[in-house]
Amino acid sequence: MFNDLSLWLLLAIFAAAGAAVVAASIKATGLADVIADRTRMGEAMAGGIVLGGATSLSGVVVSVTAASSGDASFAMSNAVGGIAVQTLFLALADLLYKRANLEHAAAEPANLFQAVLLLIFLSLPVAAIAGPDIAYFGVHPISVVLFLAYLAGVRLSASVSEAPMWKPVETSDTRHDEPEDAEEANRSALRPALIFLALVAVMAGCGWVISQVGSSFITRFSLSSSLVGALLTAIVTSLPELVTTMVAVRRGALQLAVGGIIGGNTFDTLFMVFSDVAYREGSIYGAVGMNDLYWLATGMLMTAILLAGLIMRQRRGPARIGVESVLMIVIYASAVAVEVFARG
Repeated sequence: MFNDLSLWLLLAIFAAAGAAVVAASIKATGLADVIADRTRMGEAMAGGIVLGGATSLSGVVVSVTAASSGDASFAMSNAVGGIAVQTLFLALADLLYKRANLEHAAAEPANLFQAVLLLIFLSLPVAAIAGPDIAYFGVHPISVVLFLAYLAGVRLSASVSEAPMWKPVETSDTRHDEPEDAEEANRSALRPALIFLALVAVMAGCGWVISQVGSSFITRFSLSSSLVGALLTAIVTSLPELVTTMVAVRRGALQLAVGGIIGGNTFDTLFMVFSDVAYREGSIYGAVGMNDLYWLATGMLMTAILLAGLIMRQRRGPARIGVESVLMIVIYASAVAVEVFARG
């Protein structure tokens, strides 16, 4: 349907879909904060589960659509490329927050735990890619393990948030997760939740459009699937995370900002599960290339550095951002350079 359209019309549709996703995500950020207060869920959990999952839906649609059409590399690179760029967004948010290092101010046990979970979830596809190419009913056993591990991780994250076994050291720059006022906490969450679901539907529909345009670019210009997936569709479908992170930081909802990125990345690992189910030519892990594995390793490395920064809690780093933020920017820029200039 999109292959017969002119280049300019394709670009216009792509831009319009991306803009719609961004606009919906801006509204969704405020609603997620309201839902966190009214349900007493907490900003870190609301960011990780509610906001992180919602803003990831457009990316889910891109990966599943690509996998169902038989392009395993496009599906995988969109998923893992999104995890890398979304981690980068926290470094950009650190530049925006002037009072202290963002990882210092947003101290929260639930975010630490979700970062650990993310590293575990990312290691499972590596094992599947490196291991024997097996599949039952077209699905690799690792996908089942990953899905069940995610469900268990969500439950454990909730317990960590509700009854943490340790608390971060209090400083003058530590930002607390508290409802804006007591009256707000006692109001119903039904109406904002319904509006939130409508926005989720908009973002999912735009994700389908973005996947179709991305596939057209691959075919029309003979581009590699990993290039389009990791550096085009992954970035566009990740724009909601950039917007929601910046909006949350400006609102002072720092736990929501950090939790939204880490939780969104945790949810993004399910892209690979859904893509494996949609890919009908065997296991998707056996069909991906080294380029996709490279982006998976990049996401793991950036997550490990972020986790170290959350634990270290450097108060003020060079150029008013943390050392971990500087390292994440350098690693992502290097990965982009390798993808664009060093591929044969």
